[in-house]
Amino acid sequence: MSTLRTQDSGLSTQDYLCLSKVIITLKEASHSRLHPLLVRAVAQALNSIFFENRHADKVIEQLLKSNPKAGSRDRAFIAETTYDVLRYYRYYSAVLGKTPRTEADFWQMIGVHFYLKAGQLPDWNEFKTLKIKDLESRAKEAQQHRAVRESIPQWLDEMASAQLPDQWDKTLHWLNRPAQVVLRTNTLKTTRAALQQALQEEGIETKAVGKNDALVLGQRQNIFKSPLFKKGWFEVQDYSSQLVAQALAPQPGMRVVDACAGGGGKTLHLAALLQNKGSLIALDTFAWKLDELRLRARRAGATNIETRPIESRKTIKRLYNSADRLLLDVPCSGLGVLRRNPDTKWKLTPEQIEQLRTTQQDILQSYSLITKTGGRMVYATCSILPSENQEQVQQFLDSEAGKNFRLLEEKRILPQDEGYDGFYIAVLERQA
Repeated sequence: MSTLRTQDSGLSTQDYLCLSKVIITLKEASHSRLHPLLVRAVAQALNSIFFENRHADKVIEQLLKSNPKAGSRDRAFIAETTYDVLRYYRYYSAVLGKTPRTEADFWQMIGVHFYLKAGQLPDWNEFKTLKIKDLESRAKEAQQHRAVRESIPQWLDEMASAQLPDQWDKTLHWLNRPAQVVLRTNTLKTTRAALQQALQEEGIETKAVGKNDALVLGQRQNIFKSPLFKKGWFEVQDYSSQLVAQALAPQPGMRVVDACAGGGGKTLHLAALLQNKGSLIALDTFAWKLDELRLRARRAGATNIETRPIESRKTIKRLYNSADRLLLDVPCSGLGVLRRNPDTKWKLTPEQIEQLRTTQQDILQSYSLITKTGGRMVYATCSILPSENQEQVQQFLDSEAGKNFRLLEEKRILPQDEGYDGFYIAVLERQA
C-alpha cells in the first residue's frame, strides 16, 4: 500500500498544492507566457459549471471544440486549470474571502490559484484588488480545517469520516490528486505488448500495470488523436474499473448481461474477454447511451453485443434465469472518481445519495434474478462509501431476494491503495 503524509503532518500550502502536479508551472504561470484570453476561457467554463449546472467534462469539451486552432499547451492550460480550481473550490473561496457569484469573481479565484501555485500574480487589472497579505492570512487560517483545506462540502466530510473513520484523512487527500491516464488494450484487435510497441513508435511512452491489459501513460496528452485509438486498439479506462469485468470472469460462449451498461466501457471489456463468442446483452434506462455504445462497439470490433433499452420491468423479467454472468455496475455517488470529476462534490446532496442507495438496492432486488442457478453476479460501484457498497450487499443477502446467493469475494479499492480510482466489487453466486 502506498503511503503519503496527510495535511495534519504539517505540509505547507505550497507543498500541498504542488502534490497535485497540474500543468501550470512557475514558468507557465508567469505573465510572459500567460494570456488573458486563456484565463477568460477558464472563468467562463467555471461560470457554466457552477451557475448553469453543466458537467465539467462537457463544458471543457465544447470549449475546446469551439477553439480548434488553439495549441496543445493552451488547451491543456484551460482544461487543467479548470479542473484544479474545481478541486480546490472551497479552499480557494476561503483564501479569496468570498464565494464567487460572477465571472469576475472567478477571475479572482484563478488569481488565487496562480498565487498559491507560483507565488506571484500577473500584473493585470483583474488582480489589482487581491492583497497578498490578506491571501496569506486567510490561507493560513483555512489550513487549520480539514474540510476547507482539502476542499470538500462540510456535510460530505462528516458523512465520509463517519463511514471511513480510519481511512478518510488519507482518502480525501488522494481524491485531490489528478488521476493517471490508463489504457485498456482491446484484445479483440491486438495484444498489450504490441500496443505498447506501436504507441512507442508514435512517441507515446507507457508502463504496463497488472497482469492483464492495462497501460499507464507516462505523460498526460490527448491520446484520442492517436491513429491506434481510431483503429480500436485501446480504450481509456482506469485500472480499478478494468478489474470489474475481470471479476465477473466470463468464459467464451457464455450468456452475459450488463444491466447498467451506460456508455459501455465495461461492456466492451466483457466482449473482449468473451472473445466475441457467446451472447452479451447491454441494458440501460437511457437509449441514447446505448446508441453511443453501438458506435464504440463498431470501432472496437465487438460483434456479440445486443443492446436493449429498459422500457419497463418487463424488459428485466424476460431475462430472468438466463444469464451465466450478470454485471450490476449500479448508479452511485461517484465519490471514488472525484479526481476525474471534481465538480461532482459540489453538485451532490445528502438527499441524492439517499436516493441512490434506494436505487441500488432496488436494482439488486429486481435484477439479480437474471442470474441463473450456478451463475455469478458482480455488484460494483465507483463509490468509497460502505453504505453504497458492503452494506448494500449485506442488506441484499439478508433479504428474500438474496437468500439463494452467497458472497464469494469482495474488493474495496481506495485511491491511496494503488493510486487508481476508488471502487467496490462484490462477486456473488446464485445457488439452487
